[in-house]
Amino acid sequence: MESFLNFFETMPTWQRAVWIIICLTFCWILEGSFPLFKFNYKKWKHARVNFTFLLTTMIINVAFGIVTVSVFEWIGKNQFGLIFLVDWPIWVELLICLLIFELLAQYTIHYILHRVKWMWKFHMIHHSDTHLDATSGTRHHPGDFIMRELFALLAVVITGAPVSFYFFYRICTVFFTYFTHANISIPYWLDKPLSYVFITPNMHKFHHHFERPWTDSNFGNMFSIWDRLFGTFVYDDPKKIKYGLDVLDGSKDENIGFQFRIPFDKSIKTDY
Repeated sequence: MESFLNFFETMPTWQRAVWIIICLTFCWILEGSFPLFKFNYKKWKHARVNFTFLLTTMIINVAFGIVTVSVFEWIGKNQFGLIFLVDWPIWVELLICLLIFELLAQYTIHYILHRVKWMWKFHMIHHSDTHLDATSGTRHHPGDFIMRELFALLAVVITGAPVSFYFFYRICTVFFTYFTHANISIPYWLDKPLSYVFITPNMHKFHHHFERPWTDSNFGNMFSIWDRLFGTFVYDDPKKIKYGLDVLDGSKDENIGFQFRIPFDKSIKTDY
């Protein structure tokens, strides 16, 4: 188990980039073979818009990477965090850390992004996509992503997790991000049982419905446990879903300039 985790700790940047390409390619193949919705759109133009946001995310990642290294050094030196209070099998400690990462760095910040008015305006960009596919998972305004990264650092400090745990978690989130946003049709007999533990493609689609209350549901990224515990879990027929937001002009979902300005445009209502 330790050698397995050490692989992620020493994983070079180029291998992480390859992993992103593999996940995206895998989801694109599934989208072409088993689409949930038959979109009438230019897939590469749509991807180019979302990859623009991915570029800003990568730049922010570099900056936070430097800070994260310092945080791990401080944790190791001071032996701070929940992990230092227990001596359990490494797989148990890993699972606990993954659940806490999911709770703080995914569920909690995601819930807050929907509840705090000014934060929601940054997050609206992610929901403004009217043709949800695998690339939509990378569609985050820089302000949105910075807030997510701050909560990820908070999770690291609270858990005291080793860097191998954290990198394993980030690798997993890449797959789930692309897979759950992908425009793929998963049969009910498979998707529904998986949703008792994991965030599934059908389950996450309700989060991207154009109006509440479905928009304010299914906040998790990997595990559905927190949505179930806190009463935000929703499951229905995904064919009922309409993407976008009822407070935004859907025709501008590929207008990059408009999207970047949304958080600062006072004429855009937040429906609060």
